[in-house]
Amino acid sequence: MSEAKRTILIVDDDRSILRVFTRVLQKKGYIVTAVETGKDALNQIEHNRFDAALIDLRLSDMAGTEILPELQKTSPKTVKIVFTGSPDMPSFGNGQTKNMDAFLLKPVRPEVILGILDEKLKAA
Repeated sequence: MSEAKRTILIVDDDRSILRVFTRVLQKKGYIVTAVETGKDALNQIEHNRFDAALIDLRLSDMAGTEILPELQKTSPKTVKIVFTGSPDMPSFGNGQTKNMDAFLLKPVRPEVILGILDEKLKAA
């Protein structure tokens, strides 16, 4: 599959972040689905397959880590990148970190995301 056909799910309740990452990723040839809630993310995951998912840790309706098991179950090869704006590093339980390919603190520069996606998708 060529990079131009890669699909990315972005989950963040901050619309400005969704707009910026959507624009940047689309310019690089990715097909982007952007949603604001965990519920919408789970619905997308149920009906679509994604090459990568960028997930905010703290969403308005659930923790972003609650999305990871469903992604792992339905699409284990999906690259999973979790990010947060909280300066406190969360403690993860129940093996949640094994379902992540990267964990980043906001603000995240788009070139950092692009670099991680390039590296992880080439390895996938």
